[in-house]
Amino acid sequence: MFLGHFGVGFGTKTLQPRVSLGTLFLATQLADLVWPTLLLLGVERVSIVPHATAANALAFVYYPFTHSLVGELVAGLLLGLAYWLLRRNAGGALLVGLLVPSHWLLDLVVHVPDLPLYPGASPLLGLGLWNHLAATQVVEFALLGAGLWQYARHTRPRNGAGRYGLLALVALLVLTHVASLFSPPPASVGALAWGAQVLWLFVLLAYWVDRNREFTGETRPASAPSIS
Repeated sequence: MFLGHFGVGFGTKTLQPRVSLGTLFLATQLADLVWPTLLLLGVERVSIVPHATAANALAFVYYPFTHSLVGELVAGLLLGLAYWLLRRNAGGALLVGLLVPSHWLLDLVVHVPDLPLYPGASPLLGLGLWNHLAATQVVEFALLGAGLWQYARHTRPRNGAGRYGLLALVALLVLTHVASLFSPPPASVGALAWGAQVLWLFVLLAYWVDRNREFTGETRPASAPSIS
C-alpha cells in the first residue's frame, strides 16, 4: 500500500483541522518512514524476489518493529503522546496515535501473509491483494481520490503555493507510484532502502502545502473543489 496511506492522511484532516497535513502523513506512513533506516542498520530484513507478487518484487522477511500490529500500536502511542506534549491538543493527539496502526490495517489488505501481530513467534497475516495488480490499483487510487476530495472540499489556498503546491504534491505521489509499477526490481536492498527515504519528502511537502491553505469547514459544490 502506498497511495492509500496518503489518502487516509488527506481525508482525516477534516476530523482535526488543527493537525497539519504533514503530521497526518507522518502518522499514516510512520512504519514505512522508519523501515528503510532499519534495513540499512540490519535490524529488519527484506529480500528482492522478482515477481514475488503481481504488484512488487519484495519478500518481507523480518520487520516486527515497524510492521507488527503491536509495534505500530506502541509507535502510535508514542507519537500521539509527543504530539500532545508539543501541541496540547488531545483530540489531535488521539487522531495521530490512531493513524499509526491504521497503516497495519491497510497493509493487511494488500500484503501476502507476512505481517506479524507482534515481535517474536507471531502468526503472519495478509489478504494478498498484491497478487491481483488491477484490483490493487483500484483500491490505491480510490483511497487517494476519496481522501484528496475531502481535503480539497474543506480547504482553500491562501496563495499560489497552496494552489499549485497541492497539485505538485499529488502529481509527485502518483508519478512515484506509477514509476514503481514499471521500474525493474531494485539492484540491492541498500538501493531500495536509500531510495525509500524519498517518503520523507512527501511529509515535508505536506507541511509546506498545508501552511499555505486554510481550513474552511465548508462543503463546496461537486464541480468546484479548491485544489486549484
